Amino acid sequence: MSTASGLSPHRPSRMRRARWLLAAAWSATLVLQGAAADPLPARNGYPTQPIRFVSPFPPGGGNDATARLVTTRLAEITGQPAVVDNRGGAGGNIGAKAVADARADGYTVLTSQVSIMAVNPALYAAPGFDPVKNFVPITQINAAPLALVVEANSPLKSFADLAAKAKASPGKLTYATPGNGTLSHLVGVVLQKDNGVDMTHVPYKGAGPALTDLLGGQVDVLVTSTASVAGMVQSGKLRVLAVTSPRRIGVFAKAPTLEELGYANARFEDWYGFFAPAGTPPERVAYLNEAIVRTLHLPEVNRQVTDGGSEVVANTPEAFAAQLRQDIERWSRIVKLSGARAD
Repeated sequence: MSTASGLSPHRPSRMRRARWLLAAAWSATLVLQGAAADPLPARNGYPTQPIRFVSPFPPGGGNDATARLVTTRLAEITGQPAVVDNRGGAGGNIGAKAVADARADGYTVLTSQVSIMAVNPALYAAPGFDPVKNFVPITQINAAPLALVVEANSPLKSFADLAAKAKASPGKLTYATPGNGTLSHLVGVVLQKDNGVDMTHVPYKGAGPALTDLLGGQVDVLVTSTASVAGMVQSGKLRVLAVTSPRRIGVFAKAPTLEELGYANARFEDWYGFFAPAGTPPERVAYLNEAIVRTLHLPEVNRQVTDGGSEVVANTPEAFAAQLRQDIERWSRIVKLSGARAD
C-alpha cells in the first residue's frame, strides 16, 4: 500500500535516510575525536574575528605541530577560526619579532619555546625582540625533556656505558644535536662539564639530518627533543639511554632520568607556550588563557601531548612569566659557558 506521496509507510525516504547516515557519521566522529569542547562566550566584544597564531618555524616541525594541535580544537571553544601562520627564519627570531611588532589587540599570538625566549637573546647579538619587554605570557603548553638516544644495535647499552667510554677515550665518542646553540647542544656542554664526560659535538641543521646519520652509524649519540624521536623509540629503532626530565613520561617511561642515575644539575626541560604582544588588554589575555587551558585539558589533546613524551602544564600568565624569568637567567649562563654564538 502506498501513501499519497508514493512512498511506502514502512520505508524511510531517501532524504530521511541521508539525514540518519549523516547523524551516524557525526556521532562516530565525536567518538573518535572526543566530546565537543565547552564553548567560551565572547567577552566585551572579543573575539569577533580569526585569531592568528604565528609559528616561527617552517611547517612540519615541533613548533608547528604543537600550534596546530591546539588551534584545531581552540576554534570550537572561541567560536572563531584559529589560523597558523608560519614565519620561519633566524632560529625563530623572525616570527617572534613579527608578533612583537603586531597590533596588541589579542588577534595575533606567538607560539614560542625555550630556545627562542630564553636562549636566543643570549645567543644572538641582535635577536630583534626582548622576551620580557615585548611580550605578555598567556600560558605554558607543556614541559618536555630532552632524550639521549642511540641506534638500537649500538654497543652503548646504558648511560653508564656512555660515560665510561667517554672518560676512558676523551673526545672519541661523538654526540649529534640539531645545531650549534640549540638546547641539545647546551645540555651536552653542561653534562660534560659537570660530570667529567668528554665527547665531540657534531652539529646538524635540524634533528632530521642528525637522526639519519645516527641510524647510519656516522655518529654515536643524539641529544634531541623527545618529540623528534618518539616514533622511532616506539618502533624499536632507537634505544633511550636517559632523559633530562624530573619524571619518566609517556613512551619514554622505561628510560631512566639523569637525576635517577645520580648526575648533578641534569634536569632540563624544553617547553612550548603562547605569548601576546606587550600592551594586549589584560582581559583579552585572560580570555585567551582560559580558552587555551580548556583546549589543553580536552582528553584527546592531553593524550597527544603526553604520548609525545611531555606533560601538559596549562598554567596562569603569572606562573608562566615567573618560569620565563627563571629560564632566561639559567640559559643565559649556559650560553656564556658554552661560548656559542649565532651571529
